Amino acid sequence: MIVRAEGRAMAEPVLTYRGAVYPWHCDHMGHMNVMWYVGKFDEATWNLFSTLGLTPDYLRSASRGMAAVEQHIVYQREVFAGDTVSVHSELLEVREKVIRFRHAMTNASGETTAVTTLTAVHLDTAHRRSCPMPAEVLAAARELLTSAGED
Repeated sequence: MIVRAEGRAMAEPVLTYRGAVYPWHCDHMGHMNVMWYVGKFDEATWNLFSTLGLTPDYLRSASRGMAAVEQHIVYQREVFAGDTVSVHSELLEVREKVIRFRHAMTNASGETTAVTTLTAVHLDTAHRRSCPMPAEVLAAARELLTSAGED
């Protein structure tokens, strides 16, 4: 079942990453290489998961994990060494075993530089298959659902 935030105020995207672009993040064309966009988005993902209660302690102690099963990235503007970037994240969809979310990276001027949409599955790491997320995680996720998931 898909849980949507119908009939209530929608959550705003949350800040999940802020950092600098270093010279070693840049490729031969002088802008941040795609691998570093993915890396910064990955850091944002783990901060988002922690906000939901999917913390490293929970994942280790419960033999659980999260796996990205789909990811789409749109690059909109270059970033260069010395730039600072922020990532704001929003939940688009919450299901018993699956969450879909979006990260938007912006530069210091607030211009969007890249956007990624991911689908992740909650896993039982001992049995290597999907399993339901705890009720408290689902409740926290529902609170963060945004209207963007209603497109």
